[in-house]
Amino acid sequence: MSTFETPQETGFSSREARIIGGASALMAINVLLMYVFVVTPLAAINNYLFAVPIIGVLVYGAAIMGGEMIAERGVKGDNVGIAVVGLLILQLAFGIFGSGILSIAPRESQLMILGVTAIVVAALTAVISGYVYARSKTFESWGTGANYSFIGGVVAIAIGTVFQPVLLIGFLLIFLGFLLRLGWEVWRVRDERSASVALQTIGVYIAVAGVFVHVLQLVLRVVARR
Repeated sequence: MSTFETPQETGFSSREARIIGGASALMAINVLLMYVFVVTPLAAINNYLFAVPIIGVLVYGAAIMGGEMIAERGVKGDNVGIAVVGLLILQLAFGIFGSGILSIAPRESQLMILGVTAIVVAALTAVISGYVYARSKTFESWGTGANYSFIGGVVAIAIGTVFQPVLLIGFLLIFLGFLLRLGWEVWRVRDERSASVALQTIGVYIAVAGVFVHVLQLVLRVVARR
């Protein structure tokens, strides 16, 4: 069949639009939570958790994994309540983590920093999505690569807890893990058209949120140097 006869297989479908729209809405809520939480005691949680870096990584990692598992269980079991609980855990985890990062900056510059971060993340997402859609191949290896990057990042941060210079390697590996996961999630949206829209929306949201909090840290470093 021609491209015009099967737009759902080759073009940007309404299904893909729902996934992207849903993930974007969840991410927008997270950004709002970061901005709100930063003026509450929740923003100080990072200070306690990351006093020992590996503790912070393990706590947030467990919250993200747990939230995702609960949300997916709710979706698969057609239980809206459980799915919402899982999403709330994810929103709180990313929102509190992001607010802790943002709290370093003066209040008057926080909206600007969030805006710059959003633009950079949107650009990265566009580049990765464009690459995935331009290549007619599987990106399953990106999912495997993401898992290895996450594991390597946790190990590096565990070492960095004792030998601080290694912390940067851990940061970069976890950041790479979220970038690879984002590409993998985009590929799933492109090729696994029979998969659940809700599950793929959650997957894309988690990947984008992970990229967002890492870019946020980089933007803050750049702003701090000025």
